[in-house]
Amino acid sequence: MMNGTLVTEFLILGFSEMPHLQVPLFLSFLCLYMAAISGNLLIMVTVGASPALHTPMYFFLVNLAVVDILCTSTILPKLLDIMVGGRTISYGGCMAQLYFFTWSLGAELLLFSAMAYDRFVAICCPLHYSAWMGPRVCAFLAGLVWSISLTNTSVHTGLMLRLPFCSSNMIEHFFCEIPPLLKLSCAPTQLNEAMAFAADVFLAVGNFSVIILSYGFIVASILRIRSAEGKRRAFSTCSAHLIVVTMYYSTVIYTYIRPASSYSLNKDKVVSVIYTSVAPTLNPLIYTLRNKDVKVALRRLLFCC
Repeated sequence: MMNGTLVTEFLILGFSEMPHLQVPLFLSFLCLYMAAISGNLLIMVTVGASPALHTPMYFFLVNLAVVDILCTSTILPKLLDIMVGGRTISYGGCMAQLYFFTWSLGAELLLFSAMAYDRFVAICCPLHYSAWMGPRVCAFLAGLVWSISLTNTSVHTGLMLRLPFCSSNMIEHFFCEIPPLLKLSCAPTQLNEAMAFAADVFLAVGNFSVIILSYGFIVASILRIRSAEGKRRAFSTCSAHLIVVTMYYSTVIYTYIRPASSYSLNKDKVVSVIYTSVAPTLNPLIYTLRNKDVKVALRRLLFCC
């Protein structure tokens, strides 16, 4: 496993530097996983069973729920296994985890932009909403999100597969992510770091800039609404999206905009928890608790059952 022998499996350290917190952390991540899966599945069932929610906004929300389930199911089950002693992961398993996580990460970043575009058209150009956000446009945008994110993860995973790991097999993280893996390679990683930086600029910084610009137009349009009720409804619709976007983009940009050599064990673990576990769990809560239409549909669904 060391010094000239290629790595065939990795040892994931997880949160081993905090042994006194293993039980509370295990229970916390178990609750997060159960909440993320149940909450996102509930959104998918609610939207699917409620014709009133068959609109572009909820179409993208269902896509977001699928992405969040993919993300948490890729990371959290193995993390829970690590906490009860199964700290090893095969080379193939590590690359598979990297592939599906990076796929979900890219898809979520792009979906936020699609959702911001939907809100921009709905509030700033309501007369054109049916034409600009018709079923074909929504299907095209969703296909674009999934295909770009699939291409992105294929590139990063392919570049990772070409790297030899022969100096150490200990991953100072709780899952297989690009920065900690690059630190273990015994070959130059400049190309990998350049591609990670480029992807972060395009997927994170670029999309975040587009979202902020869109919401600049949205806020300007809302301020022109005369009725206080109209302003309140418009701000309520957009505020939930902005909360999620700010939390998600800031942590992702922080992680991937820097070179792998600057990776910090404890601090970056906490940041990664936010976009791998906390955000996918909060998304259903934020979008349902702050959305009257979803709450009404959810009550009808539960009442009928």
